[in-house]
Amino acid sequence: MKKAIVMVLDGVGAGELPDAGDYGDRGSDTLGNVARSVGGLQLPNLKAMGLGNLHRIMGVEPVRLPLASWGRMAEASRGKDSTTGHWEMMGLISRSPMPTFPDGFPGRVIRKFQELTGRPVLGNEAASGTEIVARLGREQVATGGLIVYTSADSVFQIAAHEDVVPVEELYEYCRMAREMLSPPDLGVGRVIARPFIGEEGNYVRTSRRRDFSLPPPDTTLLDLLAGNGVPVCGVGKIDDLFAHRNIETVHAASNDEEMAILLDMTSRCAGGFVFANFCDFDTRWGHRNNFVGFAAGLSAFDSWLPSFMSILSPGDLLIITADHGNDPTTPSTDHSREYVPLLSHSPGRPGRSLGVRSTFSDISRTLCDFFSLECPFPGESFLEREGEA
Repeated sequence: MKKAIVMVLDGVGAGELPDAGDYGDRGSDTLGNVARSVGGLQLPNLKAMGLGNLHRIMGVEPVRLPLASWGRMAEASRGKDSTTGHWEMMGLISRSPMPTFPDGFPGRVIRKFQELTGRPVLGNEAASGTEIVARLGREQVATGGLIVYTSADSVFQIAAHEDVVPVEELYEYCRMAREMLSPPDLGVGRVIARPFIGEEGNYVRTSRRRDFSLPPPDTTLLDLLAGNGVPVCGVGKIDDLFAHRNIETVHAASNDEEMAILLDMTSRCAGGFVFANFCDFDTRWGHRNNFVGFAAGLSAFDSWLPSFMSILSPGDLLIITADHGNDPTTPSTDHSREYVPLLSHSPGRPGRSLGVRSTFSDISRTLCDFFSLECPFPGESFLEREGEA
């Protein structure tokens, strides 16, 4: 069986969408602004694939004969979070945005959570995760309370020191919150465990983060593949985003680890679908407004890419994209409403322009086409067939 691989560069947007102003994201352009901020990006392999053909990026010029087909995708769903973006890639468009809480969660929610856990709640505000842990970490350690915070996305995040609240206990509190925050009441998109370690003035979030997501409310491509016997595997947080329904992934602490796992996984894979998320662009650099680190992360991914492409066989399909933007050059530390890049490569096939796609769900249509499955999802396939120009 041939292989299809989708790599999601989490947060690597490619210019503001027409409705970016509705989300407070006017001027966001993750790739373009990062490139300008560092005096130009040096990404020779992504450049050869056509990254500079799909968007204006300083240092990444268009090429005449890209190795991949190139374009950009607009998000049809309402929202700009990871869950919404990944669901749409797998064919599920969210017509209503998930609820957000810029002023913190309602008092009744916090009171109920305190009753369930037996621990006091600290914070209950929209905040940067590193900032609120630095500010409230000492009180959390002293009281055994739970730091609860949110962002511009539909998330209920719970932070606690691992020496005060063991990680498995923190996960159990997240399960309680997940049940409490599910429809028909609030329908919060994700509950996220945010364990940290260290001493006051040097608290560090650990790699044992875990997301507890709402299950997709309808059929996704992952369900369709499972029902038709197509093997599915993945790398990164993707299984959390789909509530572990018809996908299990190998988690890692960094992009570097994820790249190594993905290379090994794909080389051993006899066929099927491989779904990978590289989250450092979002969590380490986008949310922390670190455009220098963001640029270095893109360079590291670019340097690794040829080793991955060398294991692909004729007939395999590689898609590189993103789930939203996260422009580290803007005052905001949240996701941004942007187009996402689209690079589609099959060994030995020339690239062509894919234009601007109207939905991320074009990926699900393309993969149905690739695996010869009848497709119930919206969008249009961009799979190039034999004999097409």
